[in-house]
Amino acid sequence: MTRDADPAALGELTGVSAETPRFIEAAGLAAVVGDVPLSSFGEEALHRNFEDLDWLGAVARAHDSVIVALIDRGPAIPMRLATVYHDDDRVRHLLESRAAEFARVLDQVTGRTEWGVKIFLAPAPDPSSDAGGPSPRGAGAAYLARRRAALDSREHQERCAAEQADRAHRLLAALAVDATTHPPQSRALAGEDARMILNGAYLVDHEHTLRFAEAAAACDQDNDAIRVRLTGPWPPYSFSVLEEP
Repeated sequence: MTRDADPAALGELTGVSAETPRFIEAAGLAAVVGDVPLSSFGEEALHRNFEDLDWLGAVARAHDSVIVALIDRGPAIPMRLATVYHDDDRVRHLLESRAAEFARVLDQVTGRTEWGVKIFLAPAPDPSSDAGGPSPRGAGAAYLARRRAALDSREHQERCAAEQADRAHRLLAALAVDATTHPPQSRALAGEDARMILNGAYLVDHEHTLRFAEAAAACDQDNDAIRVRLTGPWPPYSFSVLEEP
């Protein structure tokens, strides 16, 4: 969704079903749409296809490439993946009925990009390395003592990590126009062995990007219980969420 229906913005792009994207205009707004088959994008088909990670990945990449092409030309609102309307008139009605809301969001994201900050629990030191020689109370007591020390150390580290992550989020949010958090990702999805404890998104003015990146790097260097990973820039997905009509 954008204000400027410039065909040159789409170039030679193809959409989520290898179709040619096009514009539908109404109320001073322009929606980029593509004609897709219900055999792949109908309600039942989507439920099935969303379980196919290869299909989902290809569709997500095509969807994102169109959004990036638009954002390179000016502010745009990324719509949710696989948003389906059954004809052009329904898209025009959407633009007309929610024009004020779309305009507000476009104003919000103009001159800004989204940055992600993922915070992970840093590896805890192994207390057994400081356990010393055999305990006079015997091997069983020594084992229990080591287990208790390990649990205490882990609990302390997790408390420290939560406090450090909260401070980092508040610091970074203060440097952004808007900020939000998402549920932490699984280890497999995040591509990390460590547990994610914060999954933040930040809407940052273009001219403040360097300061924001430096602050994220400082959060990583200055906190021993967490590891901080900065990602982006991204289209403003997290700040273009519209309430259901």
